[in-house]
Amino acid sequence: MNRIELKEFLDHKADLYESPSFIETDPIQLVHRFRRKEDREIVGFLIATIAWGNRKMIIDSGERLLSIMGESPYDFIMEYSPKKKEQVFTHRTFKNEDLNTFFLGLNNIYNQGGMESAFGGEQPLNMADRILSFRSKLLFPPHLKRTEKHIADPSRNSACKRINMFLRWMVRSNQKGVDFGIWESISPKELYLPLDVHTSRNARDLGLLNRKQDDWKALEELMSVLREFDPDDPVKYDFALFGIGAFEKF
Repeated sequence: MNRIELKEFLDHKADLYESPSFIETDPIQLVHRFRRKEDREIVGFLIATIAWGNRKMIIDSGERLLSIMGESPYDFIMEYSPKKKEQVFTHRTFKNEDLNTFFLGLNNIYNQGGMESAFGGEQPLNMADRILSFRSKLLFPPHLKRTEKHIADPSRNSACKRINMFLRWMVRSNQKGVDFGIWESISPKELYLPLDVHTSRNARDLGLLNRKQDDWKALEELMSVLREFDPDDPVKYDFALFGIGAFEKF
């Protein structure tokens, strides 16, 4: 396919897969149970954090997270104390002590103005700096060194797949009923695709990506192409690149 045909193909697939039916098999379904902005932020971030493994495993672990936090995750976070709440949670290498740090970090973030502002709000930051701003606030409480691996660091060339997925959920329009569009201080233009082994393989097969490593540099390369296709909403192509692999075995 030439570039025009490729854009038409990806536009069609993005439109096909960005629909409420997508939610039925995706961990984002857990976030859709909530209506309060802060609840969606907290649940979305924590579900995105554990989003590695097959989707059923992620959803099952997400259900256990929700059972810990109860009907109001925001109230749980604001009242959280390790001495007051004793949770038992493991998802692969994400353990109790990691979850405790994340709960304390989120408490710190909401006491300083909230999650959206922790990403830099309306300051003219690039996305890597936004992620680093949030990361420093989340990891402000005393924590084990091992916990740091669970929040990606773009300055170390990580592709930051899970945090970019969370940002997509929060920022992109809810017009099609999948993402939420509850943050206005970050534009969809700024977003980066949640790059993983599946989307990167499909991107390479389609000639969108040449770099072999799945890292921030590869993400920059891919985004430069996707922004040519749609400068206002380049991350809509996440649905296309993910969908053709997950549902069509592309």
